[in-house]
Amino acid sequence: MTPANMTIDATTNEDLFLDYIESRDVSLRNELIERYLYIAEIAAKKFAGRGVDYEDLYQVASLALVKAIERFEPERGIKFPSYATPSLIGEIKNYFRDSSRVMRLPRRDTEQLKKMNLYIQEYLAEHAVKPSPRQIAQYLDITVDRVLEVLEMKQADNVMSLDSALAIGENCSLGNVLGQEDESFEQIENHDFIRYCMRLLNDTEKRIIEQRYVGNKTQKEVADALNVSQMQISRMERKILAKLAKVYRK
Repeated sequence: MTPANMTIDATTNEDLFLDYIESRDVSLRNELIERYLYIAEIAAKKFAGRGVDYEDLYQVASLALVKAIERFEPERGIKFPSYATPSLIGEIKNYFRDSSRVMRLPRRDTEQLKKMNLYIQEYLAEHAVKPSPRQIAQYLDITVDRVLEVLEMKQADNVMSLDSALAIGENCSLGNVLGQEDESFEQIENHDFIRYCMRLLNDTEKRIIEQRYVGNKTQKEVADALNVSQMQISRMERKILAKLAKVYRK
C-alpha cells in the first residue's frame, strides 16, 4: 500500500496499479488514466484522417483504456503500455467496422421491398420485361415516389461481397484484387519516427528509454544503474513520454 505521507504523484506506476487492484479506489484509477492517456492519444492519432473525427476515435480509445486498466494484472510481468495498446487499437478497428456496416432498413421498408421484389420477379417471368414504377405503385397501392424511394434503398443495401467472383479470371474474387496495406511501410515509418525522437533526448533520457523499453528493465533497476532514486526515474520517464507524445501529435 502507498504510505499515508506519500502523495499519489510520487508513486510509481507499478505500485499505483497494485494499490488500485487492492483498494479499487476511484481516485487511484483516475490517476492511472491520466498517466496513460497518452496511449489513447497515440492510438487515435494513428487512425485519424480515415473518415472518422479524431475526437470520436480518442473517446473510443479512452474508454478502451479504462477497460484495460480494470483488466490489467501486473503479476504477469507485462508492462501496461504493451498490454493496453493492442486492446485500444482493436476497439478502434471495431468502431470502424461497426460504422461502415450496410444500412439496415426499417421493418416497414423491408416488407415493402420484399413485396416489390416478388411482384417484379413474377411480372418479369410473365412478360419478359420489368414493370414500370407506375405499375409497381398500382400493384402495391402506393405512390410512384414511394416506389422510387424503396428502389433507392434497395440499391444502398446491395453491397458486393469480397468473395464475389469477377470476370477477369478463373477463381478470382473481388478480395483477391484489392490492395493490402504493407506492414513494412509502417515499420519503416515507426523506425524513422523513433530515431527522430531519440535525437531530441539528452544522453540520460536516451539511456532511460533504452533500458526501460528496449532492455525491459524496471524503474528500480534503471535507478540503481544511474545511481538515483526510483522516484526520480519515474518523474523523468513521465516527462520524456509526455515530450514524445507532444512531438507525435504535431
